[in-house]
Amino acid sequence: MNAPHNRGGLIILFTFALAFFLTVVQIPEWAREFRPAWCALVLIYWCLALPTRVGVGIAWLVGILLDISTGTLLGQHAMGLGIVAFITLKLHQRARVSPLWQQSLTVFLLLLMDNLLTLLIQGAVGRPALLQLFWGPPLIGMLLWPAVYVILRDLRRRFRIA
Repeated sequence: MNAPHNRGGLIILFTFALAFFLTVVQIPEWAREFRPAWCALVLIYWCLALPTRVGVGIAWLVGILLDISTGTLLGQHAMGLGIVAFITLKLHQRARVSPLWQQSLTVFLLLLMDNLLTLLIQGAVGRPALLQLFWGPPLIGMLLWPAVYVILRDLRRRFRIA
């Protein structure tokens, strides 16, 4: 018999796999500076919805997988997503009761902070920083947040993930 705590683990895994696929799939060069941080958006949702099940450890694991698959410095995404998860977990009670537009602003700040960490890491190791990629993904993520939130919330409710 499944314990209620384990219910929906495959659905959560599926959403991260889909976000991971959307992150690594090839897109035209002109669209790269507008690619949202799909894994971060899914991570933020699950940290808000299920803070006892999805946290810093999951964020670190997703980040390491992103580092390996994208060829970035090992730990770069892991650190960024870990910090995003930590802050989201600290703010989850306030953010959950906020309207979607306020949540979108919080998501924008979290994604912007993740991009700033990436920029600092790239500079620290001597790689050129891509400043054109700094503002686009957080803005697009902020605009997509209401849709991501509604889709994942409906998925969570449909499969009764708790």
